[in-house]
Amino acid sequence: MFTDPIRCWRQQRGISLIELIIFIVIVSVSIVGILSVMNVTVKSSADPMVRKQAMAMAEAILEEVLAKDYVNPAGGFAEADFNTCAGRLQYDDVDDYACFDGVPATAVIKGNATLGAGSIASLAAYSATIAVASVTVNAVAMKKITVTVAGSGDTIQLSGYRAGY
Repeated sequence: MFTDPIRCWRQQRGISLIELIIFIVIVSVSIVGILSVMNVTVKSSADPMVRKQAMAMAEAILEEVLAKDYVNPAGGFAEADFNTCAGRLQYDDVDDYACFDGVPATAVIKGNATLGAGSIASLAAYSATIAVASVTVNAVAMKKITVTVAGSGDTIQLSGYRAGY
């Protein structure tokens, strides 16, 4: 007896073992690809927070420096030891902060050394240096303050200008 191949094909139901194995391999490869992308994403998900902390520290220090006088006021504080930068609470002009230039390596503002009563322990990995330079902008004498915060593999640098108005 002769069977019709078209009728035989229509009667088949289900999938073969080879088709099932190919399906499993394709799904496995795609899942591995998706999980590897997620792994990279999860690893770097804390980076924006670290960068934001460094930026906040740089902004706070720059704001602190810019709030001081352009020149030392009469009878004002004069930094006695530029190696230790002692007396930060008494700083009264922009130039007093020039001691935080990172030379020697201890001449930095540590992230946990705040001006308030307490310190922030989670910022101990950050350190900031301050560069103060005299510049002229549109025939106006100014001081350019550059704050650089480094920590956790990231470096943030902010600059601001202080004029003697």
